[in-house]
Amino acid sequence: MPDIRDMQLLAALARHRHFARAADDCGISQPAFSARIRNMELELDVQIVRRGNRFQGFTEEGEIVLKWARRILSDADGLKQELELARGKISGRLSVGVIPTALAFVAPLPARLRALHPDISMQVFSLTTARIHQGLEDYSLDAGIGYLEGPRPAALAPAELLYEERYVLLAPTELAPGSDGDVTWAEAAELPLSMLTRDMRNRRFLDEVFEAHVGRAPQPVLETNDLTTLLAQVERGVSTAIVPEVLADSLSTSEDVVRLRLTDPDITTPVGLLLTDRDPRPPAVNALANLLRKAVR
Repeated sequence: MPDIRDMQLLAALARHRHFARAADDCGISQPAFSARIRNMELELDVQIVRRGNRFQGFTEEGEIVLKWARRILSDADGLKQELELARGKISGRLSVGVIPTALAFVAPLPARLRALHPDISMQVFSLTTARIHQGLEDYSLDAGIGYLEGPRPAALAPAELLYEERYVLLAPTELAPGSDGDVTWAEAAELPLSMLTRDMRNRRFLDEVFEAHVGRAPQPVLETNDLTTLLAQVERGVSTAIVPEVLADSLSTSEDVVRLRLTDPDITTPVGLLLTDRDPRPPAVNALANLLRKAVR
């Protein structure tokens, strides 16, 4: 059967999607790397990789092998972490998927976690909730922070609420309606809006709110999957944008941008911690979960 080293090579290939870069990351030559992948295929009697002039992806059987390889690597890392915990230390690298609108909430976490556990490092990836679900299922992520509404995979543990996402309108002063700090959803629908793309849960949620309470979804003047681009349109006086309050709190906007609370009705959506349902759970993951629980008390 393939050993841990083989599984590390396979996981590296999935990360880089390129034989030479994956081999370099693993510290071996490309011929040696390719030979070990071929030996895995012979041992398991399946084709793992679709080959051409370059890497073309994994076969269906290869995706199954990759999922189990990631799980075994995660369990092996958890074993090492628990042995270190028995010696009084927690270490490890955490891969955390975060929805774009929660990045401001997550920003202080790496420093706070390292203050408690200096040997834990974090990788934070901006992902959709669907991609976070997928990453937890295939063990490419250790934890996620995403929307709690909607279906979740059976492999996930019960979600833990972190906060309720509330919404504000950011608008250039010349576009802002005069409403003393508040704006209704109906008023916002009449403004030139920049919005996230429809593949993102935040956008679909906002469309649902407009359809339910205004009777129609807005027609944005700009759609983007990048929050920086969205906010730049507001700063330039081109359009308005609806953003979560937690994100607005972290921004340094110019004096020409006003912030209005969206009302009539007051709308919230839950955001929470997403973890794979597994026992035992790696100590570094537990350390992150405990930190988040304390942060929202």
